[in-house]
Amino acid sequence: MHKINKEPNISVIVSVWNSHLTLFQCLACLDSQIYKDFEIIIVDNGSTDGALEELKKYPRNNLYLKGLGRNEGFAVANNIGARLARGRWLALLNPDAFPEPNWLEQLLRAAEEHSEFAFFASRQIQANSPELLDGAGDAYHVSGLAWRRYYNRQAENLGLQPEEVFSACGAAAVYSREDFLQAGGFDEDYFSYFEDVDLGFRLRLRGKKCLYIPQAVVYHVGSASTGKRSDFSVYYGYRNLIWTFIKNMPSPFIWLYLPLHIGTLLFFAMLLTFRGQGRAIWRAIFDAYLGMPKIIAKRQMIHKNQKSKPSDLLRVMSTGLLEPYVEFMRRTRTK
Repeated sequence: MHKINKEPNISVIVSVWNSHLTLFQCLACLDSQIYKDFEIIIVDNGSTDGALEELKKYPRNNLYLKGLGRNEGFAVANNIGARLARGRWLALLNPDAFPEPNWLEQLLRAAEEHSEFAFFASRQIQANSPELLDGAGDAYHVSGLAWRRYYNRQAENLGLQPEEVFSACGAAAVYSREDFLQAGGFDEDYFSYFEDVDLGFRLRLRGKKCLYIPQAVVYHVGSASTGKRSDFSVYYGYRNLIWTFIKNMPSPFIWLYLPLHIGTLLFFAMLLTFRGQGRAIWRAIFDAYLGMPKIIAKRQMIHKNQKSKPSDLLRVMSTGLLEPYVEFMRRTRTK
């Protein structure tokens, strides 16, 4: 497959791993985009479901396929895609996310009209329950927990206005390519989960802001490959949230909120242990602190480039004491 000669304005990066069941619906939605000045970069993480062979026959002249041979994780795959990309903007799209035809058009319009923002969040609807939101940008709590805003809540009356949010969910987000690369992209030690929140935090420390665009709609299956309540998601999610807090929370807030971080973490560790996932959560905590020397070194490098004031960051963080528990219960309840 060959790229088009003209450099596109947007590079759409799709990281896949055994995503055959949803990938081609995702590509069909990209085929239907009103805005056409984009390329598609698919980075395959060693899929064994036959998708790679089928993709090689996919009839598109603006599609580039990169096979990694093994599963390197979401972070590595998207970073490779970003380095291959030629567009001014990077649009990250999960293979189980199905954008409406005006998705790219709305995001690009927002980028042009709101130049004070460097990255943009989409309105995500649950593909299997379209009356419910899957997210409206990411919220970050001072304890270190994060969640997709309005997850599992009625779509008809929430998330209807553009507004600044802490960060963008990597399932359907747009970043300035220059800012993405200058910030170092996703942290490749994360493998998967929380890397979008971490990147958003690092971009904010560099003085960048994120805007939620309700007109940019995608229908998202969510955790199609790993499972929403799997031990995999618990392990990587909690290990990486610890790393994100320690790496990024600026002084003096890291000292102010560290007791809350530890207390909240222990609370959810006990709750998950009670639910039968004790091995995954305690291994996550143990491995997070084993990796702490490397995380501290990263923290020092990150804060050398800090441009935003700590008070500016606190303005877009969530501070309600019970918010993490409420969002946890909303996410894990069975419909």
